[in-house]
Amino acid sequence: MNKEELRNRTKKFAVRVFKFLLSVEKGKEIDVISYQLLKSASSVAANYRATCRGKSTADFLHKLKVVDEEADESLFWLELIDELKLKCDNEELNKLIKEANELVSIFSASIKTIKSKNI
Repeated sequence: MNKEELRNRTKKFAVRVFKFLLSVEKGKEIDVISYQLLKSASSVAANYRATCRGKSTADFLHKLKVVDEEADESLFWLELIDELKLKCDNEELNKLIKEANELVSIFSASIKTIKSKNI
């Protein structure tokens, strides 16, 4: 997968999370979870976009670590929604959990590869 494909994939993830959140039940406590998930999922896309503009390998690696952390945080919030059994589109929730897992795997592997080449 090249940078452009991954840019599109992370943006699609953010859009899907936004649309998914429209299906999640509303409530004061739930709104906090929804807000955190929206922030982290959109941050995956926005920060990956910034990563692609890295000025050096060190800059690229630093920014990629942020993307990895935000993808993992998104996964956390999705899993929390699942464990709390909130009313939502469960089929989409399961797909988003799978996608977040895959994104974390992609970014973690990329970080390891870059580190191994620059040691």
